[in-house]
Amino acid sequence: MADVCDEADNLIEESLNRTLAQIPRYTGISATECEECGEDIPEDRRKAVDGVKLCKPCGDLAELKAKGVRRG
Repeated sequence: MADVCDEADNLIEESLNRTLAQIPRYTGISATECEECGEDIPEDRRKAVDGVKLCKPCGDLAELKAKGVRRG
């Protein structure tokens, strides 16, 4: 028998999944403006990287953050 906590966990998980499903996913179509800084993304970069959402400087910074590199 499920208790109140289990039911609450299920409701939270369902709500989270619905919310995450509403986030737009970019696959193949490149953005014309950087999502981070708003600068234009050059056409060469848009053609070279399918689904690109960040300009080169913001993309480089995102890669460093993903690797765990901290700026000091």
